[in-house]
Amino acid sequence: MWNKNRVTELLGIEYPILQGPFGGGLSTVELTTTVSNLGGLGGFGAYTLSPQEIYDIHREIQSKTDKPYNLNLWVNDHDIIDEEHTKKQYQKAVESFKPYFDLLNTDIPAPPPSFESRFQNQLEVIFDIKPKVFSFMFGLLNENIIEDLHRQGTVVFGNATTLDEAVALEKTGVDVIIASGFESGGHRPSFLDQAELSTTGTFVLIQLIKDKVKIPVVAAGGIATGRGIAGAFQLGAEAVQIGTAFLATEESGALPIHKEFLFSDAAKSTSLTRAYTGRLGRGITSKITRDVLAATDKTLPFPLQTHFMGALRKAALEQQKNEFVFFWAGQIAPILKHKKASTLMLSLIEEASELLQ
Repeated sequence: MWNKNRVTELLGIEYPILQGPFGGGLSTVELTTTVSNLGGLGGFGAYTLSPQEIYDIHREIQSKTDKPYNLNLWVNDHDIIDEEHTKKQYQKAVESFKPYFDLLNTDIPAPPPSFESRFQNQLEVIFDIKPKVFSFMFGLLNENIIEDLHRQGTVVFGNATTLDEAVALEKTGVDVIIASGFESGGHRPSFLDQAELSTTGTFVLIQLIKDKVKIPVVAAGGIATGRGIAGAFQLGAEAVQIGTAFLATEESGALPIHKEFLFSDAAKSTSLTRAYTGRLGRGITSKITRDVLAATDKTLPFPLQTHFMGALRKAALEQQKNEFVFFWAGQIAPILKHKKASTLMLSLIEEASELLQ
């Protein structure tokens, strides 16, 4: 049976289909619990949340499902070097992006207060709520922390964009590796080298990792159908993580205009860029993407660029000038069909079952 393997046994789920844990308000309790209740593994991205918010979300999810779900955090949640360097970068960003603010007749935001990492405080909540599955991105966790998570019964996933990252993750004791191919929408969670140098495709990455590591591998990126699941399994994956297809459903937290774009011709063109958050991520190509695709020296470190561009995004959405808005999307978006998470999930199961039985 294709749906009975090390991943389903480890997690206690019926189908090895994982919903990508979206950050930035894109995850919802409804989407997470819909996927889990249908036998997959729902996911919730919590890197922007306070410890109390994480606790509250966990309680809400538990009230709607007794199935496991994946709670995701970022180990490294900022790229800020020092205050003086940041001031110089901010001025460069102002000069580079001022024409767009002028076009939208909106003010350039002042620099935010100094940024403090939230990860350690967030991690403490993981030990309080004891989720069945905890995944992390943008780095490695200390082996002792992973051992403590195992002792409380939490299964630990690490995200890799290269073979070297996968090997490093296995050495720390994670249970499962999510192989994140460059086709994926959203941020590239690279941590051993520059993200621009860590852009291996999903189906190649699966094979590279399977050849060197012993723990299960989850294929992520470029998968939105049962055919994609079947292809990933043929190459050695024991589960898939699907992002863009679930992001496009009614249950996700994406704006209606974002979902509209995912089902439009605009989704045929996506780009990897740092222009919108300061970290490399894939979304639908926009005017700003085309203009500053190579201007990485003029973008601010994450998350300051997110703050800087937030005002521009808000004004563009209010004025319905969507050419100035960046909508996360993977390369697979042009073949999306389903607008309900339950319909999508059942379609994935049915088609994968037909191909893999």
